[in-house]
Amino acid sequence: MDFVLNDEHKMVQKMVRDFAQKEAAPLIKEYDRKREFPMQLLPRMAELGLLGVCIPVKYGGAGMDYISLGIVSEGLEWADSSARETIAVHTGLNSLTIFQWGTEAQKQRYLAPQARGEKIACFGLTESGAGSDVGAMTSHARRQGDGYVLNGEKMWITLADVADNFLVFAKTEPGEGNRGISAFIVERGFPGVTTGTIHGKMGVHASNTGWISLNDVFVPAENLLGQEGEGFKIAMSALDSGRYTVAAGAVGLMRACLEEAVGYAQERETFGKPIGQHQLVQQLIARMVQRIELAELYVYKVGWLKNQGSRNTRETSLAKWYTTEAAWATASDAVQVLGAYGYSDEYNVERHLRNVKGSVIYEGTSQIHELMQGAYALGYRRDKPLRCELPAYDPEVWQAEE
Repeated sequence: MDFVLNDEHKMVQKMVRDFAQKEAAPLIKEYDRKREFPMQLLPRMAELGLLGVCIPVKYGGAGMDYISLGIVSEGLEWADSSARETIAVHTGLNSLTIFQWGTEAQKQRYLAPQARGEKIACFGLTESGAGSDVGAMTSHARRQGDGYVLNGEKMWITLADVADNFLVFAKTEPGEGNRGISAFIVERGFPGVTTGTIHGKMGVHASNTGWISLNDVFVPAENLLGQEGEGFKIAMSALDSGRYTVAAGAVGLMRACLEEAVGYAQERETFGKPIGQHQLVQQLIARMVQRIELAELYVYKVGWLKNQGSRNTRETSLAKWYTTEAAWATASDAVQVLGAYGYSDEYNVERHLRNVKGSVIYEGTSQIHELMQGAYALGYRRDKPLRCELPAYDPEVWQAEE
């Protein structure tokens, strides 16, 4: 493993940081206060290739590797979690899943326009009574003619009111638990699809979070992703990609908190000297640095494994668990360094603290990941080969036009 970013990675890092500093960050505070999604950022993200950063060029993407996806996620969350969530859901959970499991026709029809940013996509797994327990979902699909009829409701769906395409999970065999779940690509224009926005969230106010209602929605058979009964495996493989972006984003959030805490500590004076010269403030900042360095190692190890085409469910779970808990602690410490100003939205650390709490809940709570790691260590959990593994990165193939 090489710990030095190559020239392409450095280019991506600079590009996304420039975008985050000059275009995303100046808007976010206003939209966070208004609790609105900044739609004007999407065309610019598409223009820069961020929405298809790790999708092959032949499918409309930028043809870069999975480490580049981590770099983009980190850079966007430096500005705000809402920007990174767009990449997590649109690219990580939806587009990469179609890339992994889709037919060539599905990739041409859905993946390519999504990678180019012509269409926005989201991921519909969670329900009001089915979060950690995916098998408890009540959404169902029955075969009818040359397609399926879907009924159900999904909750806590990022980009629900923004997306054009939805990757939705429903039971085709209700009595089979996880083995009875199937995955479907659903378009907003299909009759019976309605969406709405959930209000009153603690954080990530500049991101759209909502619900998807499916009322006798007819979905053509060619929109079944994978095979009947593979939905649970597809969802879990999607989470390997989504959780990776969450972990990488947490590093960006911690960097933002550290920068603001250091800047404030060097300027604010108490007892005749900058507060950065007080040992306990130095301790808080030192712990931030420690968490960031460790978190970055976790994230880039996962990116490296993905580039090799290696199964990384255990490592991604560990990275997501550690980095999000570390980011929660870091944001809290940053607020502490800033004192009363940290408690005000005059500074960004207040927003980062509200936002990061969501990351220790979605895409597997910290408690779920803790259980997973214990089961792996004890030998109770092992990852079986999938029929469709996420392809390893091959620059000659991914950057080829055809």
